[in-house]
Amino acid sequence: MFNKMNEECGVFGIFNHENACELTYYGLQALQHRGQEGTGIVTSNGERLIQYKGEGLVNQVYQKENLKNIIGIHAIGHVRYTTNGGGGLLNVQPFLFRSQKGQLGLCHNGNIVNAKNIKDHLEGMGSIFQTTSDTEILAHLLKRQAGSFIERLKESLLYLEGAFAFLVLLENELYIALDKYGLRPLSIGRIGDGYVVASETCAFTTIGATYIRDVKPGEVIHIDEKGIHSHHYALNHNCHMCSMEYIYFSRPDSDLLNVNVHASRKKCGITLAKESPVDADIVIGVPDSGMSAAIGYAEALQLPFEMGIIKNKYSGRTFIEPSQALREQGVKMKLSAVCSIVKDKKVVLIDDSIVRGTTSKKIIKMLRDAGAKEVHVRIASPEIKYPCFYGVDFSTYDELICARIDVESLRKKIDATSLSFLSIDGLLDSVSHQGLCLACFNGKYPTHLYENIEDANVEIK
Repeated sequence: MFNKMNEECGVFGIFNHENACELTYYGLQALQHRGQEGTGIVTSNGERLIQYKGEGLVNQVYQKENLKNIIGIHAIGHVRYTTNGGGGLLNVQPFLFRSQKGQLGLCHNGNIVNAKNIKDHLEGMGSIFQTTSDTEILAHLLKRQAGSFIERLKESLLYLEGAFAFLVLLENELYIALDKYGLRPLSIGRIGDGYVVASETCAFTTIGATYIRDVKPGEVIHIDEKGIHSHHYALNHNCHMCSMEYIYFSRPDSDLLNVNVHASRKKCGITLAKESPVDADIVIGVPDSGMSAAIGYAEALQLPFEMGIIKNKYSGRTFIEPSQALREQGVKMKLSAVCSIVKDKKVVLIDDSIVRGTTSKKIIKMLRDAGAKEVHVRIASPEIKYPCFYGVDFSTYDELICARIDVESLRKKIDATSLSFLSIDGLLDSVSHQGLCLACFNGKYPTHLYENIEDANVEIK
């Protein structure tokens, strides 16, 4: 109903802390925006691993009584949004595997583009998969390698192509791995005598951890009782952080590669104002991710920034199916226009992106119904013209309205008075570094998009 894009997942891990399970719970709550369909925790008391998971939000799945049953000093956790592999409890992570060699907890954020090919190959060699998730592939690859665990892990990661941030928990060890392009965010922190890792630094603030550094592209980090040990599994590694992390996915209080998300979004708004100014009365933003850019846009043009749209914080999952009449109102169930603010005004509406266009059209209609005289739409990112194969839920051209029509046609379709997008150069300048994946804007994918397992130039042992 609120037709925005969705991220794929969020991961959290902690090593050597007496309240590992409780802190993981709060860390996952901080990452709830990254996945709202399921969540799980695997803990270790130093001798064995225990798993608990369920479908729903973090505060729905975990209660005091079940948290008491998974007490440990190490833990990994996951919040899930369904992309590849489908939903259902079976696919909720972390996964827990037991074998004669020991136990292994595993969770993953991202999307492996050659997953189907590798899975088909492994099944042909006798592997039996318990889930339909990409994540399970790593466990099967690990089983087929020889040597120490770090050697097996590094060898296994070489087979995988795409975006991934893996957490692997053993009885007394935690392994952290990031793809060689750094497409997914992953940071390490310190809490007491222990260590913590999370998809976003906002989780560190929540639990009182201190940020240490980001995990580097192609890096594998091994944490044990002796501390942190860094390894690299790939010689060729360059940073291509997903640009949508800065534009939409991450929380404004998170820092990605030492760049604050709110500050970068505000800078996008300032740059957008320079590229596409408007003679207007007020500037408003679409909650939540459009607000920072709206502040920057208003500041640059010295226009009043107003709360012209209010988001209903409690309009998420509901047990009561809305009636057809309410369903047709669409976005009004989540957003409301403030009539006294927008009535008889020339409004600049700032949003982070346009994917399918349906939400933009409904918001503009809502503002016009509330009395807005003009609605000038400014988008704080370039046009999304190409699918994403790294875990974001627009993997076909059919889902992308900017891939099918030009800006003027889109303006007419959504009934905006005017419409402009931030340029790619403006985005790069605003985020302050060149190491971004811009594939959804320019079609230049940082990885190969494999059709056959032979394309990967590896032979699975």
